[in-house]
Amino acid sequence: MILSSLNKFRDLGLFILRLGLGLTFTLVHGYSKIAAGADGWKKLGEATKYLGITFYPEFWGFMSAFAEFFGGIILLTGLFFRPGMLLLIINMLVAFLSVYGRTGAINQSTYPLEILAVMIALFFTGPGKYSLDEKWFK
Repeated sequence: MILSSLNKFRDLGLFILRLGLGLTFTLVHGYSKIAAGADGWKKLGEATKYLGITFYPEFWGFMSAFAEFFGGIILLTGLFFRPGMLLLIINMLVAFLSVYGRTGAINQSTYPLEILAVMIALFFTGPGKYSLDEKWFK
């Protein structure tokens, strides 16, 4: 198999993936949404209308901000990894449906769909050996 010698670096690859995604989710996406406050949460939470949920948009917006900020920390640390990936899977599904619902164009909604696919893959793969889950719960 071509480049099969790189198989020994699989956990390092997972760690690099988790670091990159974790930093962007925490610092770029999550923090700004957490800091937006109730007005920002309300606007963000209105995305749930594409799922037929139209009540308490502030709550749903806060939950999205929470999922992105703390999901990013979970990606960084690898602690409580699979429950954290479930939060991000739900969040990215709503993000995809929101963008698609607003635009009606699949080509404009590919980013959240791609991240959704990565989160599903990470859910099944797990955090790898360079994680707190591996260190504390193995």
